Amino acid sequence: MASASQPELAVFVVDDDDAMRDSLDFLLSSAGCAVRTFDAADRLLEALTDNNCGCVVSDVRMPGIDGLELLRRIKAARPSLPVVIITGHGDVPLAVEAMKLGAADFVEKPFDDERLLGVVQSALAGAPREFDPANEIGPRVASLSPRERQVLDGLVAGLSNKAIARTHDISPRTVEVYRANLMTKMQAGSLSDLVRMAMRAGLLRD
Repeated sequence: MASASQPELAVFVVDDDDAMRDSLDFLLSSAGCAVRTFDAADRLLEALTDNNCGCVVSDVRMPGIDGLELLRRIKAARPSLPVVIITGHGDVPLAVEAMKLGAADFVEKPFDDERLLGVVQSALAGAPREFDPANEIGPRVASLSPRERQVLDGLVAGLSNKAIARTHDISPRTVEVYRANLMTKMQAGSLSDLVRMAMRAGLLRD
């Protein structure tokens, strides 16, 4: 049951990897965050009450309840509690799915400490990072070459570089070049930025 005491503002870290969990605890604590760590999603769900506020930082690949299922359950019970998903290399499809499910953001491993801290601080402040209005994103999309647009569509559909390459009969290295170009043209600092822009422009379909 929720207690009648002051709400607890904290970062709730969920990761089954001991070293990663300890690293996140150290990083966030050093930045002045109150941190609570959990080695499994079910342990967090058992501990959460209506008195908890702040944000959740969860790995996506975990035994039992994984990061996406944890996100679903939190959004069903506590829709206002932000959830940041940490993904490994090659987990782009999972990251895109997380954004569709309502994740505040996702951060790819290996992540830059400052980027992660910025994402968490934005979530704690209750102020998701804003991007240009859709009417400014539109011209950026229009500036893409046909091949860059194909790569963009593949990325926001959750496809890996290799899958995009197979679809369009080009090499994965060529996809990487087009991906870098479209990130520059879209003025996206990260893949999560690109996915957010695609959502605002109506390019990301359920």
